[in-house]
Amino acid sequence: MANDSNKFQAIISHCKEYGFIFPSSEIYDGLSAVYDYGQYGSELKKNIRDYWWKWMTQLHENIVGIDAAIFMHPTTWKASGHVDNFSDPMIDNKDSKKRYRVDHLIEAHAETLPKEEGEALLAKMDQFLAKEDFGGLKSFIEENKIKCSVSGTCNWTDVRQFNLMFSTEFGAVSGEGDDNMVYLRPETAQGIFVNFLNVQKTGRMKIPFGIAQVGKAFRNEIVARQFIFRMREFEQMEMQFFIRPGTQKQWYEYWKEERMKWHLSLGIPASRYRFHDHVKLAHYADAACDIEYDFPIGFKEVEGIHSRTDFDLRNHQEYSKKKMQYFDNETDEAGKPYGNYIPYVIETSIGLDRTVMMVLSEAYEEQDLSSPEKQDSRVVLKFPPKLSPVKLAILPLMKKDGLPEIARQLMDECKASFRCFYEEKDTIGKRYRRQDAIGTPFCVTIDHQSKEDGTVTIRHRDSMLQERISIRDVKELVEKSIQ
Repeated sequence: MANDSNKFQAIISHCKEYGFIFPSSEIYDGLSAVYDYGQYGSELKKNIRDYWWKWMTQLHENIVGIDAAIFMHPTTWKASGHVDNFSDPMIDNKDSKKRYRVDHLIEAHAETLPKEEGEALLAKMDQFLAKEDFGGLKSFIEENKIKCSVSGTCNWTDVRQFNLMFSTEFGAVSGEGDDNMVYLRPETAQGIFVNFLNVQKTGRMKIPFGIAQVGKAFRNEIVARQFIFRMREFEQMEMQFFIRPGTQKQWYEYWKEERMKWHLSLGIPASRYRFHDHVKLAHYADAACDIEYDFPIGFKEVEGIHSRTDFDLRNHQEYSKKKMQYFDNETDEAGKPYGNYIPYVIETSIGLDRTVMMVLSEAYEEQDLSSPEKQDSRVVLKFPPKLSPVKLAILPLMKKDGLPEIARQLMDECKASFRCFYEEKDTIGKRYRRQDAIGTPFCVTIDHQSKEDGTVTIRHRDSMLQERISIRDVKELVEKSIQ
């Protein structure tokens, strides 16, 4: 997909108009980079979450799920490295007062240059960042005449580090110093690591095994942008897979392939995805890659797959003074027991909000249905039926002659099995268009013939084809499509 900012803006407008996503606290002029999910957006998000959860914890016998608390002991974040390392270099323009993440500022400038010049600029930036030479970075920005997008000037402050964790005070009394300080978690993974022993022992889990979790995370992003792609409050779907040391390469490749299978199962073509291998690795990783999707704004990360070695469990063992070891009584090729070791970890981490954005981007389509006789068009969301917020719309043709009663009976038969929508208002054509706009895969119309022979007209969203079927077959047809 070519970079299409018009389509991106159209999707944002559509999400608000049709009850998918709203700016948070909008009546008070909103809160930057925070969004609320409306009636259809929350259903879409839940369906994606449930589909991921089922794939991980139900289809893999050696993966279980937990739900750890958002608040964690503050030493957790010291052990994980977030207190010392979870920060980004920032710079402010003195004229506009606008703050930038340094890498984003330089990357945006590099995009305006010829390819080779841009790549050379980014390579030089990486050298400064690796050395944490912030004085050199500022000089580099000034020498390349990189300007603020608002003021158009190069009048910059010094570069400085900014920690991305939100902090708050724990307990009834504030102002008691650092001992009272806790953080809103910036990731969900640490809740899994600190519960490794609890889950392993109570679940009688044997290596290799995984622990999955879905939950909120919080990052005080200074340059949060691009709708729900980068937010300050977001949701992650993470799985930590615990393995025997020395097997990380094979399991890393396994989870790359397995996670791509999940993405393709959403009905999205393989051409829309790509792997991006990390050249510069995080301090805890020995291999890492992203699964990127071709958004209207270009290829962007949706999911990360990381070989984290034993960094997390080893650090938690050091800081907590609790042994995070696993006793492996299986034997190697020489017949020698593996014994005690700290497991290595393969992580899969996917942003739920980014996945919502991905599914919306793939589903959104503007269609010109004009004929020589009249102008016509529609906006349709071609969701996979299993992800659609509403699976079936039940539409009596008229509000009288017993048609609503038949429609209500069908509604009662189906609503316990999947989400349905009932509507009597407006012409049937307008009702169809509204259901297209929220992505409902099937509409059933009850008319006078339904009273005579028990048949209804079912309309298929993508093709707009209509067929006559028995009202008794409606529920089964929808259920088969959403399996």
